[in-house]
Amino acid sequence: MQRHGFPILGLVAFLDWETEVWVAAWIKSIWTTGPRFISPLLDRTTDTTGNSGSVFLDHPEVLNDFAFRAIHVEAVIGKQIVEAYYGRPHHKSYYIGCSTGGRQGTQEALKFPEDFDGIVAGSPATNFNNLQGWSAILGRFVGAPDPTGNPRFIPADLWNTIAAEVLKQCDGLDGVEDGIITEPDDCQFRPEAIVCTAGQTTGCLTSAQIDALHEIYQPLFGTSGELLYSRYDPGAEADGDAQTFFSGSIVSFPNDWYRFSVLNDSSFSFENFDLDTIELGDRLDPGGIQTFNGNLSTFEARGGKFLTYHGRRDQLIASGNSKRMYNLISQTLSMPSLDSFYRLFLIPGMDHCSGGPGAAAFGQGGIVSNVVSASSNNVLLAIVDWVEGGVAPDVIIGTSTDGQTRTHCRYPQRSVFNGSTFICEA
Repeated sequence: MQRHGFPILGLVAFLDWETEVWVAAWIKSIWTTGPRFISPLLDRTTDTTGNSGSVFLDHPEVLNDFAFRAIHVEAVIGKQIVEAYYGRPHHKSYYIGCSTGGRQGTQEALKFPEDFDGIVAGSPATNFNNLQGWSAILGRFVGAPDPTGNPRFIPADLWNTIAAEVLKQCDGLDGVEDGIITEPDDCQFRPEAIVCTAGQTTGCLTSAQIDALHEIYQPLFGTSGELLYSRYDPGAEADGDAQTFFSGSIVSFPNDWYRFSVLNDSSFSFENFDLDTIELGDRLDPGGIQTFNGNLSTFEARGGKFLTYHGRRDQLIASGNSKRMYNLISQTLSMPSLDSFYRLFLIPGMDHCSGGPGAAAFGQGGIVSNVVSASSNNVLLAIVDWVEGGVAPDVIIGTSTDGQTRTHCRYPQRSVFNGSTFICEA
């Protein structure tokens, strides 16, 4: 069997009574110059319906596949296919993924540190249970699941007003007004600036809507005051997908996660969703999916390299969570700097995984994002150079849709405007 000139090899593995896995790899017989990658493809035979979580209900092994096992199986069997075809084992193994893929890459480094030599994990959905809780409660702040008659609900057209005011207050904090908030954590947005005055009924917010915004733009704390999740990034509301959270309905991901995985109650009403529900999900941690553990000691000790990035205008996963993950690893390993094996690049103006007004193309999303084929501009080439050549990426250079470039800094360095361009400062 061939596809685009590549022989395809595959095998079937039975993991348990619920899960059958079919893995294939596109194998090239004759290589030319340049990086040589073989990508195994994994397919599960359990029936799924797109992004629906209904398949998890009463199927704990399917949940385990999603939480931690699928990528590990793909790695193990993929290496076996390569060795069977070429008659020798692989040289190095790499992983690249974003969002859930970013979480899965992180989980690999935590649970199966031998699987990959280099990992690129973008916009990772780590701290998964609290991410789902935060995603649901953002909707609750504006009246979901039924905002009818709720004075806190904010109609879609008013989000344009809010986004404009956020930029007005915070765009210039980095020294240049370019439609990009370099450091959202510096933005202390005051929604009172657009409160309705006497007789004003359009293009402004009521006091109840102002209260909702204050809750949205602050971190989420638990019943005992502990930090559960980072705040919604000011600037992210400008993306059209912001309505995913604020449409008046509970977004599909937490809707399915709590009904089919945490509570095992498909009839659960989110009218009853609160901090207690979030904390219950965190305690139960179905499938061990949380992925918020700083112990990467084994991965680090074997010489593994980890490159992660996160857009500062991410409308689905707060970028502050990636800062928390970095700090958690640093504290757990007693390493003030993780530069020797773990580097986080924060990308101003980038939406979830890609897109946005920033310089958001740096090889992370296939050919379309590979604007410049060099390790300084391409995260996949950068991880290869780091693993195989010992050259760690000091910066990542991104390219915007209009061809502008910007240097992105590794955390905890800051991106600073020096009067003509952005540079990185410790």
